[in-house]
Amino acid sequence: MSSTGIFWIREDFRIENNPALSFATQNHDNVIALYIYNNNDFDNKREAQKWWVFKSLETLKKELSDYKINLEIVKGDELEIFSKFNKKDKLSVYWNKIYEPDVIAKGKKIRDLFIKNEINYKYFKGNILNEFQEITKNDGTPFKVFSPFWRNAEQVYLNKPLSKNYIVKKKTKKISFFKKCIEPNDILPKKNWYKKFDKYWKVSENDSKKILKNLIENKIKDYGTSRDIPSIEGTSKLSPYIKHGQIHVDSIWKKCSEIKSKGIGYRKYINELGWREFSHSLINYFPEFLKGNFRKEFDKFPWAKNEKFLKAWKKGMTGYPIVDAGMRELYETGWMHNRIRMVVGSFLVKHLRINWTEGEKHFRNCLLDFNKANNVAQWQWVAGCGADASPYFRIFNPILQGEKFDKEGIYVKKWVPELKNVPNKFIHKPWEMELKYQEAIKTIIGKDYPGPIVVHEKARAAALEAFQSLKKK
Repeated sequence: MSSTGIFWIREDFRIENNPALSFATQNHDNVIALYIYNNNDFDNKREAQKWWVFKSLETLKKELSDYKINLEIVKGDELEIFSKFNKKDKLSVYWNKIYEPDVIAKGKKIRDLFIKNEINYKYFKGNILNEFQEITKNDGTPFKVFSPFWRNAEQVYLNKPLSKNYIVKKKTKKISFFKKCIEPNDILPKKNWYKKFDKYWKVSENDSKKILKNLIENKIKDYGTSRDIPSIEGTSKLSPYIKHGQIHVDSIWKKCSEIKSKGIGYRKYINELGWREFSHSLINYFPEFLKGNFRKEFDKFPWAKNEKFLKAWKKGMTGYPIVDAGMRELYETGWMHNRIRMVVGSFLVKHLRINWTEGEKHFRNCLLDFNKANNVAQWQWVAGCGADASPYFRIFNPILQGEKFDKEGIYVKKWVPELKNVPNKFIHKPWEMELKYQEAIKTIIGKDYPGPIVVHEKARAAALEAFQSLKKK
């Protein structure tokens, strides 16, 4: 065994339940944590997540220092950096898996490189409950429908022995290896719009534990209903921490399983973990999922190209308050309420008939919890072109969605403050107010807040007509 172990960090910014880090510290006198910042993975694609990664590195660097482990950040391409390793360096490299086809493909090239250069390496299960290969139908084919997938996957997971406790062993001294290192803040976006994220998020493994504790003690009982109300803190908000590995889904499952009275809220939350597993299964068994419509008939769908409408949607200026509130929440906080994600998604692909890929791209760039599998699967679900998707003819009415889930307009008034004086009766359809009332509350629709960029009934009819056209081709 070589004298130095390198723990290659990717999406596992934590100490606990970290098999690669544990193995490195248990088997080597010296350990270095390495993070490789690859511009190609972030620039103009995942600008918001640059901030989360910066915060994650800053925090983990301090935490690893207590274990006498140096965290070094190197900028470049993984293959190029690892190609410089050779046998005389006496290094071993360890990492936890990521379940994305392109990452897996690159991992195979890295393994081939290590074998060629006689570098010891070992990789471990990533942040997932089951390896996707473990979950198939009786005939060995993959599932395309969520419910049978999750029934099977849950049983597979429950039948496994309890995962071991991965202990991280403190080292005697910190060492360095890489010559040209960068600092965490070198990763930050050039535009400083991200600075407001500090108001909304604390990024650390410890904070993820606090959020999980709060979910179990105060939220999960009513999670089944409260998760749909955007004006309250009804969802877990663990998604960015799961994405970047501040917490492992195994740890979440174990804590949730300790709940004595497991009601509908518990079941609804556990199912959310199941959807994440399902999405990862889909993109690995059907990698074409990541490149376009899973249902190929949608390749002929008559999408509209309208830059003006797309820009209005991104800026939260569509004239539909619940849609605009969601888009502004996203830009301000790097996150959006789950119910509202469905509403704004439906509005883009059905009211505006803009290709779902435009929405997927925007979310990828703005979401702190962006996960390739989840993002693509959710957008295709909304568009009706994915596996086990919502049918295309299910078109969310943004007025009714607002009235049902934000009855008092609390969420809208928080994110669309120009409507703060609008009576609740009109908060989700302010254009219906008579002009004299608009003047009285100093909120003129079309001036202080835009009128609707499309009329719901007409947009719905056009969407259904476009969908019907697929059947004629």
